Amino acid sequence: MARRTTAAQLVAKSQGGERIVCLTSYDAPTAGLVEAAGADLVLVGDSVGNVVLGFPDTRAVSLDMMIHHTQAVMRGTRSVHVCADLPFGSYQVSPSEAKRNVSRLVAETGCQSVKLEGGQPWYGTVAAIRELGVDVMGHLGHTPQSLGLRPSRAPWTPAERDGIIEEARGLEAAGCFAIVLEIVPTQVAKLVTEAVSVPTIGIGSGPHCGGQVLVLHDILGMGPALPHARRYGEIGEAIRRAAAEYAEDVRACRFPGDEHGFD
Repeated sequence: MARRTTAAQLVAKSQGGERIVCLTSYDAPTAGLVEAAGADLVLVGDSVGNVVLGFPDTRAVSLDMMIHHTQAVMRGTRSVHVCADLPFGSYQVSPSEAKRNVSRLVAETGCQSVKLEGGQPWYGTVAAIRELGVDVMGHLGHTPQSLGLRPSRAPWTPAERDGIIEEARGLEAAGCFAIVLEIVPTQVAKLVTEAVSVPTIGIGSGPHCGGQVLVLHDILGMGPALPHARRYGEIGEAIRRAAAEYAEDVRACRFPGDEHGFD
């Protein structure tokens, strides 16, 4: 079996000037396709709640759900680095509880790293998880688990700009190997990227990050168009058309035909 890409290899790739390509996946078939396409990193995001499970936000996603979907992604891939989101409530209570939940997530899935949202309040939690030997990705800017704390596209103040730079440095010092920057103004994201030696992974944060991540369903056209995502396909419409054609064939007795049965 091929060895999986490590966090250290991703950092080395970024420091060598290569951009890190990251996409979300939540099941074995799509994860295998993302790996075959050449992604460096698959994120099993708690966005599974929105785009797959029909929840209004990510807070409804449980640790059991994340384990279930991460196991599927791991079964569908061989060598790509797989990072799993820590869902809401799994790390916020205490560093010791975070360690217990991370231990279970990694033991039951075999994922290579975990991701958590937020800055200064979670430095100790990052450090505690690192004590387990588990690699951690940070996440700053718009943090979907913290609903309503900040309008994601409101103008940033100098204090907010300086604050996110310091938090990025703090997450790096605590042990994060990479930091997602979500919907951060382009020039602020550039400053953050220049302030840390670990890769920043942008989503809606401009071209100056060390890599980019998007939700797979967004690039496939399986949801509403978003300002920070480019649609690379219209798979949603293709599925709708195929299902509609099937429905028409069934109603018109064109399917199944004789060739689809068994004697």
